[in-house]
Amino acid sequence: MIDLNHIDDLARRLSDLVPPGLRESREELQASFRTALQAGLSRLDLVTREEFDVQRAVLLRTREKLHELERAVDQLEARLAAGDGGAAPTH
Repeated sequence: MIDLNHIDDLARRLSDLVPPGLRESREELQASFRTALQAGLSRLDLVTREEFDVQRAVLLRTREKLHELERAVDQLEARLAAGDGGAAPTH
C-alpha cells in the first residue's frame, strides 16, 4: 500500500502553495488534497516495493534458466550439425 505519511506530506506541501489569502482554510484544503490524492492513488494498479523486488528476483532466476536452456540447445544443435547425432558413445 501507499505510505499515508507520504500522502500527508504531499498534501501539506500542496496546501503550502495556496495563496496567503486562502490560507485561513488551510487545514480544510489539506484534508481535501489528502482525500483527492488517496482516491487517485487507490485507482492505480500499484504494487509494494517488496512485491516488486520478489517479482524482479523471479524474473532474474527465469532469465538465468532460459540462458542455460539456450546454451544446452546450442550444444545439441552443434552436435547434430557435426554428425554426432547426439548418440551415446559405444565401446
